Amino acid sequence: MKKLINHPLKVADELVEGLVDAYNGECRYVGSRSIIKNDIPEGKVALLVGGGSGHEPIYHGLVGRNLADGAACGDIFAAPPPNIVFEATEAVNRGKGVLYLYGNYAGDVLNFDLGAELAEDEGIEVRTVLIWDDVCSAAPTDKKNRRGIAGLVPIVKLAGAASQKVETLAELEAIARKAVLQTRSVGVSMAPGSIPATGKPTFDIDEDKIGLGMGIHGEPGVGQIPMATADDLTVMMLDLLFADYEKDEEVAALTEGDEVLLFVNSLGATTMMELLIALRKAKAVLSERGLKVYDVMVGPLVTCQEMSGISFSLTRMDDELKQYWEMPCQSVCFSKMEGRYGG
Repeated sequence: MKKLINHPLKVADELVEGLVDAYNGECRYVGSRSIIKNDIPEGKVALLVGGGSGHEPIYHGLVGRNLADGAACGDIFAAPPPNIVFEATEAVNRGKGVLYLYGNYAGDVLNFDLGAELAEDEGIEVRTVLIWDDVCSAAPTDKKNRRGIAGLVPIVKLAGAASQKVETLAELEAIARKAVLQTRSVGVSMAPGSIPATGKPTFDIDEDKIGLGMGIHGEPGVGQIPMATADDLTVMMLDLLFADYEKDEEVAALTEGDEVLLFVNSLGATTMMELLIALRKAKAVLSERGLKVYDVMVGPLVTCQEMSGISFSLTRMDDELKQYWEMPCQSVCFSKMEGRYGG
């Protein structure tokens, strides 16, 4: 698979350098490989995100106005090392502590925990909220062992807005945990992405099959199914999300009158045409259940190079989350005007 790169082992560093250039003075490159906002106010509770490069726009494109204050960037599809996490933590800290918010993967958990220990040795208070929205990677009773996938985008947006308003790290942690608890996602893939260092695909799948519940690196989900129409696949995927809310004793089932944020994501190669075809069916299914679509997101925000696939995420909204969603935000890769897209 052809890539327009220079040296395959310099891809992560060069893409972050390019991202800083794209911010045109709003962000800077810090330490070994972190991107940090230039205008973090003193006394602000800081929000730090991060993870492996190669999934852009996330996470590193979610640094900006009313979003994250910084991102610790790993190599391609690899967790950022502890020293990078620590460098980013020092850079965003403004005296009220730092919330780590990232996807639940073993390498990320290990390295962010080690980075937190280094930060706490320097007197910086750190708390962590893991994103575990992938309903196909563990049962509801074991959901804290799930992977973090596309639901991270609305979660980071909500937490980023909240970080502008809260006075304490504990408050920000509580809001982020609520956003995680109310967000569920499911993804599928029809064809793999590739690793820039080798040009090799990340997994194999037959052309007439769909990987149902597949993770953003090609991790297995609930199995392979025959290729389906957009409408049939959309119904199947949403049913998995509805069932998960129903089976989880920590949250109520989605019921008539509930308001949800709907996010339809491309994993890289899936076109906007395909996303919009799926979106129209998703809105119809939600309407049939009496659910109100509070707002819609659609586009390639959580990607895996040129992977062909789609994911759906639902976030149940309440009055507190609505106020944070409606705050405008702006970054190189994700921006939203004040209020809702739909008015």
